[in-house]
Amino acid sequence: MVRTEISLFLKNAPGELGKLSSMLSEQGINIDALTIQDASSYVQELFKARGKSLKRIASVASYNSMRKDSAEFALIRLLVDQTDKTIDLLSKNDYVFDIMPVIAIRIENKPGTLAQIASKLGEEGVNINYVYGSVSSPDEKCLFVFCPGDIELATKIFSEQDK
Repeated sequence: MVRTEISLFLKNAPGELGKLSSMLSEQGINIDALTIQDASSYVQELFKARGKSLKRIASVASYNSMRKDSAEFALIRLLVDQTDKTIDLLSKNDYVFDIMPVIAIRIENKPGTLAQIASKLGEEGVNINYVYGSVSSPDEKCLFVFCPGDIELATKIFSEQDK
């Protein structure tokens, strides 16, 4: 349920995602979930939150460079099946990244399931910072990744729902 998400800055240019995914593939690392967005708003939030809850992985110089050039970068959030190996690989290849605990769950692929989960978290006072998910077919469960404001409380809520 609780997994480590890797947030990674990638040059917003043709071929960069292919290069990253090939590098992971060559090491036998599978991507379980992925989302991509423009990095400019994330970089600003990273600077605000860094001292509160985020563990800084990159040097200050790297973050300052990203702040200036963030329109030229994309933010990739991903879950992989071999987190430690991926972190080592990204470090060795000079990628700028951060890690964050998130909740990854499989949910029923039917109307109202996400609404029920989001409503329950809201009723308990847990903010959802962001969420992304995927659907493979109408008959299979979907993988959804939640980044709650309070990971411990959200984990407790999800554990109680599974009972």
